[in-house]
Amino acid sequence: MHTDRDTLFGRLWDNYCEVTPSAEDIHRLLDDTQGGEIVNDHIALRTYNLDKVNLDKLAAHFLALGYREGGEYHFEAKKLYARHYEHPDPSAPKVFISELLVEQCSEPLQAVVRNLVSKMDPAAVTADNFLYSGRHWDLNYRTYQAMLEESEYAAWVAAWGFRANHFTVSINALSRFKTVTEINQVLKDNGYRVNSSGGEIKGSPEELLEQSSTMADRAEVQFSDQTAAIPSCFYEFALRYPKPDGQLYSGFVAASADKIFESTDSRG
Repeated sequence: MHTDRDTLFGRLWDNYCEVTPSAEDIHRLLDDTQGGEIVNDHIALRTYNLDKVNLDKLAAHFLALGYREGGEYHFEAKKLYARHYEHPDPSAPKVFISELLVEQCSEPLQAVVRNLVSKMDPAAVTADNFLYSGRHWDLNYRTYQAMLEESEYAAWVAAWGFRANHFTVSINALSRFKTVTEINQVLKDNGYRVNSSGGEIKGSPEELLEQSSTMADRAEVQFSDQTAAIPSCFYEFALRYPKPDGQLYSGFVAASADKIFESTDSRG
């Protein structure tokens, strides 16, 4: 496991940009002319709740770097459970990890997921590079499409494996832009599609968090029987509001996160 936080997030970013070329372009769009740095509010990771690769296995890599458990979130319709993690250093990105509740899925989908995960080397899960190691199994395109019919999330993890699903620009740390509306307008002016599920702005000042996101890029995936371009990863934007004690809210809003998941929807 990594002992250096910056190294881990640097590798996660490089791996994410390989299949999300829009991220670097958007980075440039929002970058302050004064050379200010874009601050990453949080990353998100996806997995299955099977013992070998469950949420706790991913979280262990962050706990080893001093992260602590934050809130937990339930997404009944999508059959997902999630937790977020924070570091005592407020400049450290937060981490949002979700897992598919495999046992709640159909028998055929359960069988596929269990088969994929069974092919993994258990040692891979504790390796330094696990969180950006990608896919550890063969997958044919027909199986991917069948998974899509039941669970966009299950299919995404099957196709992409382990990597950051998105990075998030902290709007609070930008000097040229102050609102989610401004960010969305810049994105649209430059030809990017904004996730409109549940509205282009998810959350509210009352909930202490507003978010928006692009729709995922499409990238080529080498399946065992063909190559196909499918939704990869997306870029998110978060504006946090202060709690009564003056500290910025550091949690997440489940209803908003539910819609953010749809940024990788292949029908979007």
